[in-house]
Amino acid sequence: MIEQNHLFTSESVTEGHPDKVCDQISDAILDELLAQDKKARVAVETLAATGFVLVAGEVTTDSYVEIPHIVREVVSDIGYNSSEIGFDASSCGVTVAIGSQSPDIAMGVGRSTEVRSDVTDSDPYDGQGAGDQGLIFGYACDDTPELMPLPIHLAHRLSERLTYARKELLIPGLRPDGKTQVTVAYEGGKPVAVETIVVSAQHDPDKEQDWLHNQIAQHVVAPVLAENNIETTAAYSLLVNPTGRFVVGGPKGDTGLTGRKIIVDSYGGMARHGGGAYSGKDPSKVDRSAAYALRWVAKNVVAAGLAQKCEIQISYAIGRAHPISLSVECFGTENVPVATIQAAINSVFDLRPAAIIDALDLLKPIYRSTSNYGHFGRELPQFTWEQTNRTQELQNAV
Repeated sequence: MIEQNHLFTSESVTEGHPDKVCDQISDAILDELLAQDKKARVAVETLAATGFVLVAGEVTTDSYVEIPHIVREVVSDIGYNSSEIGFDASSCGVTVAIGSQSPDIAMGVGRSTEVRSDVTDSDPYDGQGAGDQGLIFGYACDDTPELMPLPIHLAHRLSERLTYARKELLIPGLRPDGKTQVTVAYEGGKPVAVETIVVSAQHDPDKEQDWLHNQIAQHVVAPVLAENNIETTAAYSLLVNPTGRFVVGGPKGDTGLTGRKIIVDSYGGMARHGGGAYSGKDPSKVDRSAAYALRWVAKNVVAAGLAQKCEIQISYAIGRAHPISLSVECFGTENVPVATIQAAINSVFDLRPAAIIDALDLLKPIYRSTSNYGHFGRELPQFTWEQTNRTQELQNAV
């Protein structure tokens, strides 16, 4: 457990960060495949470097998508449309290396161990096995109205605002790449103030550091702090482009890869992570679908008033429908015994892969919208895992 009085830091990145370029491409391909074939099995990885994008992975489907077109469309939407800023959607090379899903994996997903062993009572949710073994975590806490840790929540909002300031020309001369970082002071387990904010914003070469610092303070940081009613400490500091210059960025400045920002995607390091990336994977992969489900579960636990913080771990075996294990940790903030909370979770939530997909409606083409600014804590209509629709059932169960 983290010390009661401490500083905690989380980071976020903008949609122009090279790793996020890759996440968006992978999820855009997934969306197009699911739009045509809800049964598509997709595991797509993207790599981006100077003037070059490689898409590789495994796909099983009867549909067809024009992957190079999707790549160029995503890159252009982000804002990389000129060689002057280091990456051009219209001229970058695109290579595709896609194979089909292993038949050994497909066998377990399409027909679970329970069905093949005749240990099921013909429940339809027993028919689909997990797409891989794995351990997955979900988390919620009462730092914010969205029930997210404050450091990652603010870091995401700053990254969103930085992109908004670029696209709306509030700060002329910004380029797509960027990162944010927020350090929050905690006392008694509660956030009390922001100590430090770091903003790294790619920019045109003619922009002066002092001017950029003032513009970001005015158009990015101040609005986000005001919207979130945030107090800063007397020692609060804002660092903008600490090296003094950030002109070369995006895939030209750093190679990008799908799934390399898993802590940004989840809880900013405040909760543990099982290690599996989310983007580019259809929901038969429990790395993604179970991570969404456990966020849903943990958020409902906190929203129901059963605990102020809740972290849940689940594990699966490839080809099996039923989870192998489930554990609950509330870090001493529980209002009823943890064993009682765990029993309530088991009675209220069905965490077999097919049941998760059905309950959260995960076969829709919603995934590109998840790939920036956090998979959790944004209460958008398509983010079904952010609903607190099981609180009454949990309260009744305890």
